[in-house]
Amino acid sequence: MSHGDGVLHSNGTKTVLDYALAQKQSASGSGCPVLECWFVQEKPGHGGGFSVPMSQEKSLMFIRTEAYSEESLSALHPPADISPSRIYYMTDPAGTFCSAALNPPKGSVNKPKCEINPFMPHASMVRWASALTDSAQSPVYLQADWFSVAAQGLDEQLTLSNIMRAPSASKEPQVILSVSSKTPVVRSRLGEPVLLDCGFWVDASSPVHGSGFSVEWRYQFRGEGRLVLAYDGKNDRFAETSETGADINITGLYEKGNASLILEESQVRHSGTYICTVYLPHLLAQVAVDLEIVEPPSLSIYPSPLPLLVPGQALVVQCEASGFAPHTLDLSWEFSDADGTSRSLGQGSVTGHRQASDGTFSQSSRLELDSGKLGLGRGGEVTCVAKHDGGTRRAAATLSVIGVSAPSIEDSMAMVAVALVLYGLIKFLSWTLSSSDSSETESKDKKEK
Repeated sequence: MSHGDGVLHSNGTKTVLDYALAQKQSASGSGCPVLECWFVQEKPGHGGGFSVPMSQEKSLMFIRTEAYSEESLSALHPPADISPSRIYYMTDPAGTFCSAALNPPKGSVNKPKCEINPFMPHASMVRWASALTDSAQSPVYLQADWFSVAAQGLDEQLTLSNIMRAPSASKEPQVILSVSSKTPVVRSRLGEPVLLDCGFWVDASSPVHGSGFSVEWRYQFRGEGRLVLAYDGKNDRFAETSETGADINITGLYEKGNASLILEESQVRHSGTYICTVYLPHLLAQVAVDLEIVEPPSLSIYPSPLPLLVPGQALVVQCEASGFAPHTLDLSWEFSDADGTSRSLGQGSVTGHRQASDGTFSQSSRLELDSGKLGLGRGGEVTCVAKHDGGTRRAAATLSVIGVSAPSIEDSMAMVAVALVLYGLIKFLSWTLSSSDSSETESKDKKEK
């Protein structure tokens, strides 16, 4: 397994954990953790292929920001249940391994994940990093034991990938290249700018320092991938890509090793995994950042407003949820009567998802309102409820049922209004007929005279 790809294995051995907790401060002298890891490598005697048997061994890393002295090494007493060949005394001048995310509090059940792999320095095959090894020669500096370390902190606070170098047969590696992200998981609403954190550090005492670097951001989702951004630091130029609205801060890149990716306006298509890779001559390290675009739905109830419902008749209402992502959504109906008592009316008849051109989804639910079957009484409030990863949304409409015993004030007012209209109509007809009879009598009297 290489450069942090795949699954990191956690070690559940209580003996090692207790030992590590007891020696954290004495081991580092600077608050760096004693990190439990798995050492993973191909089993010897097997050729290459798609399915290569792997072996894993428990391992332990003592970590300091300064080089170990004879005195500091003699003060350490590794546990007996780990092979001495898998005990490492790491020097991390940048202190990236000394993050609180990799240093759980005493008694914590959750632990950071860590994996160590053998690493083979090699020339890069991508064109934006090929200039780093134009000489086609492997310097003597590379003749050593090299390791890659991938670590994940607690509560998704940190993901880290380091390349370490140790003199041959030594167990005292030093970090040469470190790539990390403080945002392993990012959630964003639609249309907002997004920052995917990625930073790197290179040991200034290493011959590869100052020899140039390259940075690559690649997108992966469900087996598909694309190049988002690539920068050739040696020749100061960007590779051509089809991606738009993606950038990095060049000033921050050179001054602070800030290789963070900036997406100007998040879209549904941006959801997926982004891999930040930093190339040095013959070396590379990478971290993955997961981006999820989460947009809650907008709700509408039709018809609007709801017409009056007469007992014995049924009214079909529809709730339309639109503009949401991801597609997982739970639609349901609730009814609150005049007394404020609320109860569920079920999910109704839910349609399949429909996807818009911008990648968002829509879905609807139809519900038949029958006052007799559902016990709607004199009416109340009908509410459509949508439960989504982006939050719960509600839309309500007032339902009035007329012609029910013990009429409500609204029903009484409606009946009084109808009575007044009928009374006025009768009076009008009576007056009209009366006037007509009077006119005919007067006309008849004139003729007789």
